[in-house]
Amino acid sequence: MKNIEKIFVNKTTSIRDVLTLIDTNSTQIALVVGASRELIGTVTDGDVRRGLLKGLTLDDSIESIIFRTPTTAKLSDSKAEVIKKALAKKLHQIPIVDDQNHVIGLKEIEELIKPAIKPNKVVLMVGGLGTRLYPLTENTPKSLLKVGNKPILQTIVEHFSGYGFVNIIMCVNYKGHMIQDYFGDGSAFGVNIEYVLEEERTGTAGALSLLTEKPKEPFFVMNGDLLTNVNFDNLLDYHVAQEATATMCVREYDFQVPYGVVRLEDNQVIAIEEKPVHKFFVSAGIYMLSPAVLKMIPQGQFFDMPALFEQVIASNASAVSFPIHEYWLDIGRMDDFERAQTDIYIMGIIND
Repeated sequence: MKNIEKIFVNKTTSIRDVLTLIDTNSTQIALVVGASRELIGTVTDGDVRRGLLKGLTLDDSIESIIFRTPTTAKLSDSKAEVIKKALAKKLHQIPIVDDQNHVIGLKEIEELIKPAIKPNKVVLMVGGLGTRLYPLTENTPKSLLKVGNKPILQTIVEHFSGYGFVNIIMCVNYKGHMIQDYFGDGSAFGVNIEYVLEEERTGTAGALSLLTEKPKEPFFVMNGDLLTNVNFDNLLDYHVAQEATATMCVREYDFQVPYGVVRLEDNQVIAIEEKPVHKFFVSAGIYMLSPAVLKMIPQGQFFDMPALFEQVIASNASAVSFPIHEYWLDIGRMDDFERAQTDIYIMGIIND
């Protein structure tokens, strides 16, 4: 922490002065140190309140209210060890000391827990008409329909942001101005948002040809009508570890034939299987692509993601699958939309 000295006090400092320091400083704590910066203890707003309730005045020194056994971390402690110590005591910050107990800094736990910002771009396809959700989509783009207390698209943005993926591109078409009005440049949501306007629908992959600045790192592409709690860090790590050109998230899909299936040889019945279940893997609408794929996308033509994967395969590049075992729901139909209203709380995707 820079300027750590601004929260230093000594044991003769008055309660009034310490209270002023705590009130005006974002750390909400004062570090009581000796002449050589050795840590004597800490004082928080709670310590001050307890002292005043015992009859101390604002002009008294803090000596009797110092918490003299604070939890500290060593300079050599890893980030995980510092977080573990702080969370065990429900601390918001923890002093960092050297082997002689001299104060080196102060770690804010909220800052440590916050994910590192990553450069990988996120391209969200949010130009769909949502005809199967009519009349809900008559005046609202599908991605702005509310599931729980917020639009589907906001939940998606916040989920990516939670993993540190904050550079977002939205490919808009139908009522795109409403999406732009809602999200703006993304700053209100802690992200950076750019927009690509598809004047004509160009498909899930075709829209990538309209990007003004081409990604330099592997990037995400995702449909804007999905709810999922997939771990995006794991998806990126998997894509890189597989040295893949294109990674498709897939979901197992079961289909039960509602009849007895009869196997025939010529006109002879040789077997009957009653209502068999067939299992397939289907595209989950989430992709991880390397920048090399952009050269495979034709300009100004409709080009869907299956066509792009066919190009990748035809070029002998690596196209791999990433099975999704976490919660996933494509909100394409009215019954999906209604189911989502309950699922989001059961699955812990969003909170009130």
